[in-house]
Amino acid sequence: MPWSFRSSTPTWLRMSSCSWEMTYNTNAQVPDSAGTATAYLCGVKANEGTVGVSAATERSRCNTTQGNEVTSILRWAKDAGKSVGIVTTTRVNHATPSAAYAHSADRDWYSDNEMPPEALSQGCKDIAYQLMHNIRDIEVIMGGGRKYMYPKNKTDVEYEIDEKARGTRLDGLDLVDIWKSFKPRHKHSHFIWNRTELLALDPYNVDYLLGLFEPGDMQYELNRNNVTDPSLSEMVTVAIQILQKNPRGFFLLVEGGRIDHGHHEGKAKQALHEAVEMDRAIGQAGSITSLEDTLTVVTADHSHVFTFGGYTPRGNSIFGLAPMLSDTDKKPFTAILYGNGPGYKVVGGERENVSMVDYAHNNYQAQSAVPLRHETHGGEDVAVFSKGPMAHLLHGVHEQNYIPHVMAYAACIGANLDHCAPASPAGSLAAGPLLLPLALFPLSVLF
Repeated sequence: MPWSFRSSTPTWLRMSSCSWEMTYNTNAQVPDSAGTATAYLCGVKANEGTVGVSAATERSRCNTTQGNEVTSILRWAKDAGKSVGIVTTTRVNHATPSAAYAHSADRDWYSDNEMPPEALSQGCKDIAYQLMHNIRDIEVIMGGGRKYMYPKNKTDVEYEIDEKARGTRLDGLDLVDIWKSFKPRHKHSHFIWNRTELLALDPYNVDYLLGLFEPGDMQYELNRNNVTDPSLSEMVTVAIQILQKNPRGFFLLVEGGRIDHGHHEGKAKQALHEAVEMDRAIGQAGSITSLEDTLTVVTADHSHVFTFGGYTPRGNSIFGLAPMLSDTDKKPFTAILYGNGPGYKVVGGERENVSMVDYAHNNYQAQSAVPLRHETHGGEDVAVFSKGPMAHLLHGVHEQNYIPHVMAYAACIGANLDHCAPASPAGSLAAGPLLLPLALFPLSVLF
């Protein structure tokens, strides 16, 4: 249906606190998702393209990794006895989720197949390997990325004739079997690969869950197979039901990562529908948790060069045309445009006439000012919305790496515990407030 400005407000805009964060990487004015994920999960700024390491690590240089590893708030929560989880619509070893558990000089080292021989010989491990070995007791892992867990050329369970879906690993390891082997026999562990299996679970009888629903990234929400692929909100619901059984609380990282991909492809309609599903997930998380003991933080890792303008009237479809022609080339233009990207088109030496194409199509690539195969990120500050205990600490303008320290302070985890409740009779600090979820999405999609 056509989208227009309406009186309803996205869930995140109704949160009690709002602030801004500066997203630059230590070596980049306009950041990438690896360095930013390290900032808002590990609490330190990092170089572009690196995850879970300090700025002393240089991208793609394995020998600069050792000694420069940094831990994430997911690790801090686990060390404090809380349950932890990761839910994403990208690969589970993509830039954002990987900063929660991995330490890698290159975000693209998804499996050993993507690593250079020098890095392998120097002892660096791929990100999928680290997912299974670095923090072995992550209770919930859901997203895409099946092919990185299996030996080279192993046939995918879903796409049997698709060569691109086959396993990638050169070391011959079956990381799903390794994941299973690490789980205690008296615990209930489940590996699943489709929506039917997910919805058939009884979360109260699940201790560990690994759900890998696609060989690579999950499908866009508009393209999703309702039989094989769960929605983000469905994954979040099951994850919380599993994690909240822990009386000490939990941390859940939720990423609507395909919003970013839609923008890179210049497909605004795909990106915005991903944002709507992210909003549903945020609302669902709020409906099954308590504001009294749950800190929820919703933010972005970065923005995009995505614009919305043209003096459109109220009620106009946001995927529609501006109510005027260009006063330069006398052609119509859409309300949504990009600063750069694949939507740049010249026909007969002039800008394409968009009235001659289906600009409402799901995969329409909005016009851009500069031709690029992939649209880029933006460098401006992005908003942070929060609610729950200590949400007031997220106000004003902060460095991006401030975020995990606020969450740790609120949950009484990590290094700074001086403000926490006195020791319990058992000798440990009393449990702090629960912590869920950290939800991430590019805020350039606000409408």
